[in-house]
Amino acid sequence: MRHLLIVTILGGVAFAQQSATVQSNTAHEAGAQVASNMEAPAVFLPDLPAMPHGNSTVIGGSIRNVDGVRDQLTLNIFGGRSMKVLYDARTQVYRDGQKVALRDLRTGEHVSVETMLDGTTVFARSIHMLSKMPEGESQGQVVNYDRSTGELEVRDSLSPEPIKLHISPSTQIVRPGQKSASGDLVAGTLISIQFQADNDGKNVASKIVVLATPGSAFVFTGRVVFLDLHTGLLALIDPRDDKRYEISFDPGRFPISRDVREGSTVTVTANFDGVRYAASALTVNPVNK
Repeated sequence: MRHLLIVTILGGVAFAQQSATVQSNTAHEAGAQVASNMEAPAVFLPDLPAMPHGNSTVIGGSIRNVDGVRDQLTLNIFGGRSMKVLYDARTQVYRDGQKVALRDLRTGEHVSVETMLDGTTVFARSIHMLSKMPEGESQGQVVNYDRSTGELEVRDSLSPEPIKLHISPSTQIVRPGQKSASGDLVAGTLISIQFQADNDGKNVASKIVVLATPGSAFVFTGRVVFLDLHTGLLALIDPRDDKRYEISFDPGRFPISRDVREGSTVTVTANFDGVRYAASALTVNPVNK
């Protein structure tokens, strides 16, 4: 009887230890499951998309409104015109050269914004808040130039309406490799502009580079990145400035050789008519081996 009692007691102790172990393991597994569930959202958060590709444009102005819910701000630029610009965690924000947080964006701040097209929207790659009046740069096509008032209207790729700038006697107007003057600012001329806002909020051009005037002839050399034989459009990247140029051609009057395809290196002579570059000659360059 005594031996039976000892066995029973020992069996009870073993059972209790086994139950405690099971409970401990169960609690540990439950805790691990809870921790796993708590960490799961971070694991499955989507990554931010890559930064948009393409050329950037610097726009100067002042912040009229900051919408932290939609992640967008409204800029007052170019003679009171406004533009909506999107931003997100990829956007870098600075105040007088020092990096700050997105939450530091405030209405009324003078800013210089590096923008890029992201589909059909304008995205801020970086935002520089400035203690002094902002500077900016733009590239576009002359719509009109009034010599009597010095007002220049330019259409750029980011603006649905022409922007207005003022040309002063100190504005430098140049054409690479040639002498240039304000007479080159005829409608249709492609230009690059650097400007700064004055104390009255007027955007004054400090430098204008004349890129092309209607009737000008150009020679492009580069790799074909797009070719549409039906619509008559060819695009190439010129390694001299690493820019993309779209050149049109008449498929009926200007047949493209079978040797021309995406990836080919070509030399194209084209005339700028104020709207587009139109090809007048095309040569396929030999491949260097």
